[in-house]
Amino acid sequence: MAAGQRVGDCSRRALLCFVLVAVWEAVSGQIRYSIPEEMQKGAFVGNIAKDLGLDQKGLSDLGVRIVSRGRTQYFALNFQNGYLHTAERIDREQLCAGVETCLMSFEILVENTVKIFSVEVEITDVNDNAPSFTNRELAFEISETTALGNRYALQEAQDTDVGVNSIQSYFLSSNKHFSLDIQREAGGDTYPELVLEKPLDREEKSVHDLILTATDGGDPVLSGTSRIRVIVLDANDNAPVFTQTIYKVSVPENAPIGSLLLTVSATDHDEGIYSEITYSFQKIKEKESHIFQIDSKTGEMTTLGHLDYEEAALHELEIQAKDLGGLSGRCKVLVTVVDVNDNAPQITVPSLFSPISENTPPRTGVALLNIQDRDSGEKGEVTCSVPANLPFRLQKSLDNYYSLVTERPLDRELVSGYNVTITATDRGNPPLSSSTTVSVQISDRNDNAPIFSQKSYTSYVRENNPRGALVCQVRASDPDWGENARVTYSLLLPLLPGGEGSESPVSSSISIHSESGAVYALRSFDYEQLRELRFQVQAQDGGSPPLSTNVSVTLWILDQNDNSPEILYPASSRRDGSTGVELAPRSSEPGYLVTKVVAVDADSGQNAWLSYQLLKATEPGLFRVGLQSGEIRTARSVLDKDALKQSLVVLVKDNGQPPLSASVSVTVVLADSLPQILSELSSLSPGLTLYLGIAVASVSGLFFSFLLGLLALRLRRWRNSPLLESGASGNFSGVPVSQFVGIDGVRAFLHSYSQEASLTAGSRKSQLHFPQPNYSNTLSSQMSSGNNDPFLSAEDIKANDGNRDYVTGPFPITGYCLWLNMIS
Repeated sequence: MAAGQRVGDCSRRALLCFVLVAVWEAVSGQIRYSIPEEMQKGAFVGNIAKDLGLDQKGLSDLGVRIVSRGRTQYFALNFQNGYLHTAERIDREQLCAGVETCLMSFEILVENTVKIFSVEVEITDVNDNAPSFTNRELAFEISETTALGNRYALQEAQDTDVGVNSIQSYFLSSNKHFSLDIQREAGGDTYPELVLEKPLDREEKSVHDLILTATDGGDPVLSGTSRIRVIVLDANDNAPVFTQTIYKVSVPENAPIGSLLLTVSATDHDEGIYSEITYSFQKIKEKESHIFQIDSKTGEMTTLGHLDYEEAALHELEIQAKDLGGLSGRCKVLVTVVDVNDNAPQITVPSLFSPISENTPPRTGVALLNIQDRDSGEKGEVTCSVPANLPFRLQKSLDNYYSLVTERPLDRELVSGYNVTITATDRGNPPLSSSTTVSVQISDRNDNAPIFSQKSYTSYVRENNPRGALVCQVRASDPDWGENARVTYSLLLPLLPGGEGSESPVSSSISIHSESGAVYALRSFDYEQLRELRFQVQAQDGGSPPLSTNVSVTLWILDQNDNSPEILYPASSRRDGSTGVELAPRSSEPGYLVTKVVAVDADSGQNAWLSYQLLKATEPGLFRVGLQSGEIRTARSVLDKDALKQSLVVLVKDNGQPPLSASVSVTVVLADSLPQILSELSSLSPGLTLYLGIAVASVSGLFFSFLLGLLALRLRRWRNSPLLESGASGNFSGVPVSQFVGIDGVRAFLHSYSQEASLTAGSRKSQLHFPQPNYSNTLSSQMSSGNNDPFLSAEDIKANDGNRDYVTGPFPITGYCLWLNMIS
């Protein structure tokens, strides 16, 4: 208990002595501190932030941490004030037994700047261990005839402290026969010897009890004792002598337990029982006592435990040879442990930066590696490597530290992560190696624009589609990840000349779902108004900044049979759908072209293919209609019994499914003379005579006004040529031409049907003649008839002047047609 109190006092005093810690920077850039051992947990070591020039307020942001090699963390860093303090109680004797200077090294890693600072802390010794003896009691048998001055080696005390705190002196308890002599070896070791100063007398005293005290130089001084018992014997005047003063042996560290190291031998010139020698260790440390053993009879020294070069490369032992008379001799044994390659390199990863961006430039640090090999020489030299097919390489940074850096640009779309295997191999024979795997993940960067599945899209939709119908769908993919791969779709609207207020037909016709790329119709399409719709779709990812790609989309509108045929000629002018009167002579031959029904269909394709059909006729079999042409022709000769007025109903039908149709009523008048026509037509409706008189008077008035004007112009040529020629007949012709343009841009031209009418001179009745029609799209202004003069002779005018029932004189066909339309 008193010894424990002395140790505690010693620790407190040592702590007070080393309150001020020495800090300096070595030439190599290292920082060294010095602290005493046995300091309490949390004791101040040094201001690491100040010594390294770091901002103590931002230590945690800089990623400053301690990288130590052992399992036990003896030091810790306070991020609040930047102080380095102890994390565990430090026992110098446990860490550095027998070493004069005890250094503990570790590294300070600044992850933000990837810098490493080496720190060494010297652990100074305090006098916390008292000297002790391996054997608390020794016995010597000394003959009473032993000569004065004879020496007896005593066991050496052990003190794990170093320097002045180790053993400094020995004291022997007071007695009359023995004294203590301290021997010093060349290496500085001391050991005590018991010297016989006064002859022994067994009869006077057979046993002498002595106390050997060993003291250290600490403050306070600590001591240890061993009891020495001297038994007085008779006659033994020769001590054993070893054949060698120093024995040396080398043994590999992997030598099996029980291996014979050497055999020591000593001789004693005495005879009898005094020549019998026993061997034992005189000086051995506690750890070595578990490694070596010696046979007390043969002197064979063998291994009791495993040797380890990394723990101790040299063992120094002392062996004592002692005879039964109590005399002894000693020798020294030096055991050199030969290193073998029994330690594979150890790989630790103090720092790993993962994930890293795919746009990381080459030579960017990814991980920091520490590689240690406890072997020595070439066996401790280590080479490191990574697979050659990976975009990484190793470069040495400091001592046993390596940096794993990028060697070439990374692409997450090709490889999203790497498992990098680092292999460390020493140069032993055979070489030993170890490996560790570092997982490096690659973070995404928005470096890929969306890609459409097609270069362009073409889709079809039938007209009259419902609103909201799906018309097509575009798809784009983005090889990036996360938000960088989230694709949204939008329509690109063209810029219109009207400016911002103008609405694009695309925006009013279609819309697109921003997530799925589905294109929907906002209205019902009409093929007759819109045949195709071209627009562009933009696919944009969610990166920052976003990337986009455009694609062209063509939407074709397909036709449906939703338009009935439209009859253009003959045009309907009445509510019942009937048209004007068409004329045909009763003397017509079969196949005579009466008129033509012209129709168009706004649809396209087979929906616009038209066919014509005669649904109804006054005289069945008299007329026929061309199926494709729509021409109404006589199918047979006109009979006397056939009525003057023929009503025909023509059906026009398209080829759609289902087909649509339209009909028109055509009235055909069969007559050879104008009076016959007039008489028949006058009976068709009441008040017709009144309309006829007005029409004839109007036309005749206009004609005679025109005639008088022309007569005045020809008076100048009266003498050279007669004004009027007898026997002349007036000719007139009309050119009704109709031209139509369909919505498809295809022009449909109507055949012009020209009718010529003439009055025969010298007759009281006018005869109406129907020459064959001219089937052309353009008509000549006049027909040749033997007299080009557009006027009648004077005799014809006078001959017909008294006939009030008929129209006299020639008149233009335009006026005739106008008249026919009025009376119809």
